[in-house]
Amino acid sequence: MSTQVLEKPVDRTVDTNTVTLSNIGWSHFKTIEACFQGVRGVKLSYLAGVLEIMSPISRKHERIKKTLGYLLETYMRETGIRFYGCGSFTLESAGYASSEPDESYCIGSYKEIPDIAIEVIVTSGTLNRLELYKPKGIPEVWFWKSDQLNLFRWQEGHYQQVQRSQFFPELDLEMLLRYVGYPDQYDAVKAFQEAIRSRKD
Repeated sequence: MSTQVLEKPVDRTVDTNTVTLSNIGWSHFKTIEACFQGVRGVKLSYLAGVLEIMSPISRKHERIKKTLGYLLETYMRETGIRFYGCGSFTLESAGYASSEPDESYCIGSYKEIPDIAIEVIVTSGTLNRLELYKPKGIPEVWFWKSDQLNLFRWQEGHYQQVQRSQFFPELDLEMLLRYVGYPDQYDAVKAFQEAIRSRKD
């Protein structure tokens, strides 16, 4: 079976481009993955024979990822929610799916499977990224894209979009988004922290 390039989107407005290949067997994927071991700025995602290679990871992607993570951690500290950051690590279902969230967290106690996975999407590929999380049943998946946050909760064997996080039911996502969009990351975290404290008072 031959390998086919499904799509190679080139977006001149961003620094990241994506190549998608079809008909990639699991062993072939693992060989390709090994070749990229230790190479920074490349993200591989695999789903049912389709491999997506994203490179380089843009500075915008990294800035939004870190800002969102800092803000969420600030919220959890300020509201007394115990959490454990798991960062970006490979979530794999052998033979079917492999991906790395940009950030992930365990809430309340450390677990092998995180409670929340977060992905920042600056350049869209062809994969249905929500499908990547189904094999592990990640309780909640967050996607940031085009200045919007979409949350999905694992319920009865599938994901349903929700308006609020089950782990942070009091968190105002619109307010969170405003601070993600701040031009200065330090100022964003400081202002968000002050806003949380003022609401508690």
